[in-house]
Amino acid sequence: MTNHDVFGAAQRMQAAGTPYAFVSVVRALPPASARPGDKALVTGDGRFEGWVGGGCAQPAVLRTVRQALADGRARMIRIAPAEEGSERDLGDVLEFGMACHSGGTLELFVDPVLPMERLVVIGDSPVAQALAGLAPRVGFAVSVVAHGADAGLFPDARAVHANDDAAALAGAIEPGAFVVVATQGRRDLQGLSAALSLRARQVSFIASARKAAVLRESLKAAGHDAAAVAAIVAPAGYPIAALTPEEIALSVLASVVAARRQAVVDEAVVTSAPAPSSCCASAEPAKPVAKAHSCCHG
Repeated sequence: MTNHDVFGAAQRMQAAGTPYAFVSVVRALPPASARPGDKALVTGDGRFEGWVGGGCAQPAVLRTVRQALADGRARMIRIAPAEEGSERDLGDVLEFGMACHSGGTLELFVDPVLPMERLVVIGDSPVAQALAGLAPRVGFAVSVVAHGADAGLFPDARAVHANDDAAALAGAIEPGAFVVVATQGRRDLQGLSAALSLRARQVSFIASARKAAVLRESLKAAGHDAAAVAAIVAPAGYPIAALTPEEIALSVLASVVAARRQAVVDEAVVTSAPAPSSCCASAEPAKPVAKAHSCCHG
């Protein structure tokens, strides 16, 4: 397989959402069978597309690829004649022993390529439009779900579903996505019901705490699992005193990115009370801006 073929395989894997590692030979000492510049795509299930050395090198490569796909970090490895199965961390390179008779030494760079995280935006509100436009710029593949949605309002979305019925979405959206409900008063309950049907990694709801509490009770009364309802993040977003749709989208997206990165966030920030805003119908008594919640819009 030529390097051109490898790049073509990479495009196909990315289009299919298949995680893989791009493995390149950086240095080769004879009698290694690979040469500097040789490349391969390697998947976690052991599929090799390309050439980076023979069967003796492949176990160490595959082991490293699986580690890289698990934590998203690139690695430099060296495979050299030594006791089979030996391993040494030399700081900038991880060295594996290879007991093959052919000998030779290979140094390879293992670079993981992971599929884009998926974000489902439910609703066609101005905040939903802003969120769908901003999220792809930080690495999310966006799908939009809204009753009667106009796809033209979401030029950056990969898919727009114009039916928010849970049954209609079955099979259309794979489990494990982040979901943000940005209905803002238009089909809130339907949007939340659809979100709960998607087996999401996290569901966030852009609304005031008061409104979210009322809708949580409605969801439970409708038969939704109480634990799943309680897990809805609402109000969504970080307290940046946002007012415009774009600012609110930024606040919400920042919290989703933190969840994606499994960031450790100060509990006081996460649970800070919503503050008044010109857009909150149920404004509470004024609080300091530091405690304002950005996403009481609902």
